[in-house]
Amino acid sequence: MSKTVDECRKDFKFFSVSEENRANEGLIYFDNAATTQRPECVITAVADFYRYSNANPLRGLYGLSIKATDLYAEARHTVARFLHAADDCQILFTRNASESLNLVAYSWALQNLEEGDEVVVSCMEHHSNLLPWQMAAKAKGARIVFLECQDDGVIPDDEWKGKICAKTKLVAIAQVSNVFGITNPVKDIAAYAHAVGNAGKGAVVVVDGAQSAPHIRVDVQELGADFFALSAHKLCGPMGIGVLYGRKDLLEAMPPFLSGGEMIEYVTRDSATYAPLPHKFEAGTVNAAGAVGLAAAIRYIESIGLDRIEENDNRLTKLLMDGLSSVPHLHVLGNSDPARHCGIVTFVIDGVHPHDIASILDSEHIAIRAGHHCAQPLMQKLGVGSTARASLYFYNTEDEVSLFVDRIGKVRGWMGL
Repeated sequence: MSKTVDECRKDFKFFSVSEENRANEGLIYFDNAATTQRPECVITAVADFYRYSNANPLRGLYGLSIKATDLYAEARHTVARFLHAADDCQILFTRNASESLNLVAYSWALQNLEEGDEVVVSCMEHHSNLLPWQMAAKAKGARIVFLECQDDGVIPDDEWKGKICAKTKLVAIAQVSNVFGITNPVKDIAAYAHAVGNAGKGAVVVVDGAQSAPHIRVDVQELGADFFALSAHKLCGPMGIGVLYGRKDLLEAMPPFLSGGEMIEYVTRDSATYAPLPHKFEAGTVNAAGAVGLAAAIRYIESIGLDRIEENDNRLTKLLMDGLSSVPHLHVLGNSDPARHCGIVTFVIDGVHPHDIASILDSEHIAIRAGHHCAQPLMQKLGVGSTARASLYFYNTEDEVSLFVDRIGKVRGWMGL
């Protein structure tokens, strides 16, 4: 990284040693796939918006409102550049990736799915990239088709080539799994879906980028994504702000997801003319401070470098997986190659419930996630009710990994096994 890990950690008050932060002193935070910590520049950007630029964007003709509007527009441009979108208007601000995916389900799928159509999703999807399609398919008489993965997390080529067909109207897939951490071949899947789906007219491809955007370079045009969703809080940004990228022609043809102020051009007693993109999909007072905070987070991530972040993910993941391989009765799920985990290591320990693993580690001042990770169909396929998950980011250290491995090796003994 352009900065050392120690230098990065100094950017986060969360890792500071101070009277105000005594509760977190020495805490090993390995739950980054759920949410990341925020550097001071992001917190300052949000606070400064409220301190010095607070006005309702898009509504006032006075200077302060215009300033707020400009900051909001600049944030949209920053996101568009980060994702390599062709036009700023293709970036819609939402509350999170879940809302982004629901927007597509309500505004595109309910308008375009027909009886007999098929919606293809992978078996490893987060519920947020499954439940909206189940809803839309049920409402329209369409059918959900699952792409099955192997035990190593890989979806074989013949699986998606065999199931994406002329009946396929929509394909929904995570670029990176929040359980396996594996990066799916989205570019190849999208190209195939566009070629053969929807009776040769091309299926629409929706990509859940919540886990990929914080860790790897994303180019939505290169991927062939028709829609791409992310959450700011997973890439050092604020909670409560998300993004939906959409293909411009699709967005222009879609009805609004929500109605209200600022998403209209003209209203009569009987009808309304909608505002142009992107405002058609951003009803009401927008989360301008959140957008500004997201832009600050993106600039911070870019200052470190996504290539360096990916390298660091792989280095720490290898160290973690090598350590865990020596722990008896512990089984890492997914691929044996650390470079295919994107910093996510999910595991089980014989005879110990994942919730107990998390509780024991919490008593050792180590934070991990335990549960079904909002991916219950995958848990069912794997034959487990829940798992433990350690997820790393650029500010985690080798010493933290070593201490984690040491403590996890003692869990069965502490349980009396």
